[in-house]
Amino acid sequence: MAQNRRLETDEDLQEVLDSQAKVRVFLDGHIVDSGGTIVRYTEEVVVIQTTVSQFAYHQRDTCEFFEMKKR
Repeated sequence: MAQNRRLETDEDLQEVLDSQAKVRVFLDGHIVDSGGTIVRYTEEVVVIQTTVSQFAYHQRDTCEFFEMKKR
């Protein structure tokens, strides 16, 4: 079963970027992205890559980001 850890700070995002852990993204209480890895982030946007050619750009102020960990 997966355990989710909320990513709130730049340090949290950098740690997940470095470890290439899978992330889950919520918008308005709904999952909008799951299973990708963070490839870049700024103060405004987090870029997540799900497949070789699929990138998603999520606004940091409207989305919630979680690291997916295996128990």
